[in-house]
Amino acid sequence: MALRVGGSSGGPVSRVELRIECQNLLKKDTSSKSDPCAVFLLEKQGQWMEYGRTENIENCHDPKFTKTFVIDYFFEEVQKVKIQVFDIDNKSPQLTDDDFLGELQCNLGTIVSRNPMVEPLKKRNGHPIGGSVITIRSEEMKEGGEIAHMSFNAKKLDNKDFMGKSDPYIEMMRQGPDGSWQVTHRTEVIKNTLNPVWRPFSLPVHALCSGDHSKEIKFDVYDWDKDGSHDLIGGFTTSVKEMMAASDQEVTFQCINPKKKSKKKYENSGTVHLTSFKLSKPMTFLDYIYGGMQINFTVGIDFTASNGNPRSNTSLHFMDPNRPNEYVQATRAVGAICQDYDSDKMFPALGFGAKLPTGEVSFEFALNFNPSNPYCNGIEGVIAAYQNCIQSVELYGPTNVAPIIQHMARFAAQSQAEESTKGAGQYYVLLLLTDGALSDMPQTIQAIVNATALPMSIIIVGVGQADFSNMEMLDGDGGTLRAPNGQESRRDIVQFVPFRQFKNASAQELARQVLAEVPQQVVQYFTMRGLTPNKKPA
Repeated sequence: MALRVGGSSGGPVSRVELRIECQNLLKKDTSSKSDPCAVFLLEKQGQWMEYGRTENIENCHDPKFTKTFVIDYFFEEVQKVKIQVFDIDNKSPQLTDDDFLGELQCNLGTIVSRNPMVEPLKKRNGHPIGGSVITIRSEEMKEGGEIAHMSFNAKKLDNKDFMGKSDPYIEMMRQGPDGSWQVTHRTEVIKNTLNPVWRPFSLPVHALCSGDHSKEIKFDVYDWDKDGSHDLIGGFTTSVKEMMAASDQEVTFQCINPKKKSKKKYENSGTVHLTSFKLSKPMTFLDYIYGGMQINFTVGIDFTASNGNPRSNTSLHFMDPNRPNEYVQATRAVGAICQDYDSDKMFPALGFGAKLPTGEVSFEFALNFNPSNPYCNGIEGVIAAYQNCIQSVELYGPTNVAPIIQHMARFAAQSQAEESTKGAGQYYVLLLLTDGALSDMPQTIQAIVNATALPMSIIIVGVGQADFSNMEMLDGDGGTLRAPNGQESRRDIVQFVPFRQFKNASAQELARQVLAEVPQQVVQYFTMRGLTPNKKPA
C-alpha cells in the first residue's frame, strides 16, 4: 500500500516501508486469545484518515503482521501517524463493534530516527496499557527492485496432531538491521496432511533479504492449531542465491526441529521442496498503459422490483431533476476515470432483472435494446440509455448477476485467446450496480472464480439501504474465494462498496475507493500470464 501524503519537495520522493508487530496484547475474548488487526491512519487537514489495515491474525497476543505500509517521506514536513490495534471478532468493516487494544500516535520522522521504535500501547486518553508494546520497523524502499516467484511443497512432515494429521504452513523471515527475525510471508494452511503443496506466491526481493541475494532467509514450518498455539515442526535457512538453483531443478531442504536435533538417529522432521524459483523485474500499471493497453468498461444495472416504482420519489430509480439518483452518480463517478483508458469511448451498458417490452424477463439485456450493438457513446450516452430504458421496462426479478459476469467473461476470454499475437492489449472492468442481496450467489461465485483467470475486474456498488453483508464474501480481501465445485480463485478481482458510505463524500472519493485495486489487478493478471507490456509503435 503506497501512500502519497502532501509534500512540497521538488526532488525525488523518499519512500519508507513500515512493518508492525505487537507484544502482550490484552485478552478480550473469554474463551480464546484476541484476533488482532492494526489500523494505520495519517492526519490530513486536521482529520485522521484511515489508509489501510494489516491482516487479521487469529488467536494471538504477540502478532507479527506481514502486511506493510509504504509511505512517501518528506523531511521538511510533520507527518502525524496513528496506529490502532483492535481485536476483530466479525466480518464488518466498521471498528466500532470491535474491542480496542491500544494505540500509538507519533510523527513519521520519529519512527525513522528511532529504528526500530518500541513503545507502550496507550489507551485513548494517552495513558499506557500495562505490558502491551508495539514495535515499528522502517526501511527506505529502493525503486525498481526484483520480484521472486516461488512454489513449495513438503514431504513426510512430522505429525503433531493426536487426532488426524498436521495442518502445515510456512513462515518466512528475514533478518533486520537489529538482528531480529521479521516475518515477511505466511503461506496458507493446508489441512490434515503431512505432504502439503502450497500455492505459488511472489514477494519483492527487498522484502526477502533487503535486496542482498547472499543474505540468510529463515523458513519455519508450523502445525496450525485453532487456539493459536501453533507447533513448530521444523525449519531451515537459505538465501536467494541458493534458491535460484531451483530455476533449473527442484531444491530440497531438510526440515530440522532444534529440540529433536540432539537425539540419536534423528534425521529430519520432513523435507521442504522448492519446485520453482524465478526472478523478474516488476512491471507497473503505467507500463502497460504506455504499451497501449486499453480498459474496456461495461456497466450492469439492477432493474429488479425491490428498487421500487420508478415513478415514485422513494424509488432508487426515480429521476429527480434536481439530484441524480445513486445509479447515475456511481456510473458517472467510476466511468469518468475508466473512460480515459478507452480510446473509442464506446461502452456496453446492460441491465438485469427486468421484464422487457416483449414480455421476456431478462438478466442480460442491452439498455439501448440493441443486442447486436449494446455500445453507448461515452458515459453520458450510458446514462441517457439508462434513463430511456427505465421508462420502457417493468421492474421484475430475481436479482441474478451471474449472466452479466459470464457475458463479459466471454469477451475477456476472446481477448485472452488473442494475447499470443496481440500481447497485453485488453483488460475489462465491469461495474455492477445492485440494490440488494443476490438471488444466484452460488452461480455468481462460480462465475467470479472462473473470471479470475481472465483479464477482467469486477466492481460492485450496493445502492440503497439494504443489508449487503453477504456481498462482502465476494471481495477477496478476507481470504481466497472458493466456488461451489471447490475451485479456488486465481486472484482477487472483486471490489465491493455500499454507496451509502459515500453519501456525504465526493464522487471522486467513491471512484478512488472502488478503483484503487484495479491497477494492481491489471499487473497481477499480466504477470500471471507472463506478459510484459507491449511496445507501442513509434
